[in-house]
Amino acid sequence: MNGCQVGVIGASSFVGGCVLSRLTQLGCRVTAYSRSLKEGRSDGVVWRQLSPHSSPYSAPGQKPVNHWICSAPIWVLPEHFALLEAHRAQRVVVLSSTSRLTKSGSPDLEEQAVARRLAEAESYLQVWAEERGIDWVVLRPTLIYGLGRDQNIGEIARFIRRFRFFPLFGKADGLRQPIHAQDVADACVDALRTSAVRNRTYNISGGETLTYREMVNRIFKAMDRPPFLLRVPLFAFRASVSLVRLLPRCRHWSAAMAERMNRDLVFDHGEASQDFAFQPRKFDLSAQDLPE
Repeated sequence: MNGCQVGVIGASSFVGGCVLSRLTQLGCRVTAYSRSLKEGRSDGVVWRQLSPHSSPYSAPGQKPVNHWICSAPIWVLPEHFALLEAHRAQRVVVLSSTSRLTKSGSPDLEEQAVARRLAEAESYLQVWAEERGIDWVVLRPTLIYGLGRDQNIGEIARFIRRFRFFPLFGKADGLRQPIHAQDVADACVDALRTSAVRNRTYNISGGETLTYREMVNRIFKAMDRPPFLLRVPLFAFRASVSLVRLLPRCRHWSAAMAERMNRDLVFDHGEASQDFAFQPRKFDLSAQDLPE
């Protein structure tokens, strides 16, 4: 894959940044697309701004971009199908989420809507790609963390930093498999490079399975703080969730989210390991993984 040309949509996301780093290490020429204004060149990457009014067509004489990675939310990609077609895309790797599976039966209507949106976008991608003879791969990661930019581990760390404790609802013994952003990016690139991998979906999870409680303990440890876990009965949280959501950083909290602390959200990544050598790290937080 040395010297190949790759287009990356969602390049300014924290997973997208990891994708760019891996691709440039491999010697690829990268055209990075983002909604934010980053036009120009940097570190071997050509930046292009995506906007509703931008033309999808390549410049005269420009070589086609056959290989693509989308690290933006999968439901964003259909807006840019014309861009991929104009560049004669032959292969695309797209990030979805295991939330498609874990939130489909949620009692929370907003979470159900997220699951439906993911499912619809996956189906739309498959139909579009197969009608045009384009190879597609969908990766569904579990809980993504890393680089201090995620909304999962980062939010827990910010809560701890502000309040010096963290609430656990019920026993908080549901199993988790946090996956580092760099491992997600590596999976995207390795799936793109493996030509035998095509027209299918993979679940990708972290290299360690641990309880929600232990996951929070590890965050305290990474922050060099003694664990201070406040156990709250689920019935008490259900009764008070509307008050909790008055806190700015807790506006997205819901009874369904609290109940998930006690549900196993575990996915086997064996097929990804077999097909494109996916090897995720254990959940070992570094200082770089915590928000500033």
